[in-house]
Amino acid sequence: MSGRKKIIVGVLVLVVLAGVYAVQSYAPFVFAKTTLLQFDESEQVIEPVSWYSYSEEYLAQLRTEYELESMVEECVSDYEKVQVIASWVHGLWEHDGSNQPAQGDPIFILREVANGQRFRCVEYGVVISGCLQSLGMQARTLGLKTADVETRASGAGHVATEVFLRDLNKWVFIDGQWNVIPELNGIPLNAVELQSALARKEKGLEFPGLSQAEAIFYKKWISPYLYYFDVWPGNYRLMLGPVGAKQPTKFQIQYPLPVGEYTHSVQRFYAAPR
Repeated sequence: MSGRKKIIVGVLVLVVLAGVYAVQSYAPFVFAKTTLLQFDESEQVIEPVSWYSYSEEYLAQLRTEYELESMVEECVSDYEKVQVIASWVHGLWEHDGSNQPAQGDPIFILREVANGQRFRCVEYGVVISGCLQSLGMQARTLGLKTADVETRASGAGHVATEVFLRDLNKWVFIDGQWNVIPELNGIPLNAVELQSALARKEKGLEFPGLSQAEAIFYKKWISPYLYYFDVWPGNYRLMLGPVGAKQPTKFQIQYPLPVGEYTHSVQRFYAAPR
């Protein structure tokens, strides 16, 4: 082999290795196996709660300042409104996993984005849930955590959104970072239903808006995060874990993880809001 050919081959090898490293660093769980989790499915009497996180005045300001009503005026269902808002927020900035805003409310984040800032998955979840609340829907920021959340040094969590759709009488999962709302046979899923569909390899599971290659990648990427699920209305954290899993008390080795209520009950976690 000539010296020139050796150089070309060497460069190609480096490019391939760089690509592999980039994928693995962005999705360290690509080859993880998805196991079906078990939760408490028993009938329970649940006291419904409200998931509105902001005052009526704040939500009115958010709705008016960003003309959210006109953005969804042609939508014929709440689900269509959710899709429009999720797509809009997703397109506002490129994900930056290391940049945290000085304040964590939707208006502040959106104003910072207008000034060129880029933020984490957390901020996609916060902004989408706030915008949906301003349009009269009960929405909440959803934390997802891996089974080894206490011992993994990094990459142990992801943040998304869930919204309750009255006409479907169910909670629906929205991943703003990826602009993903998973559907099974045309019905949007919540996070636990997504975990089940992935573990069962349901043929009707789809990710509208993603290409086939992107959907394959996303399924492998999101699966390990679907183990612990938590939401926090105000300072109160409600966490759902599978049967047999202990409540984690710390995040990524060093950060305390205070939990107000830990449950294995999907009925408790997915109760219809007040």
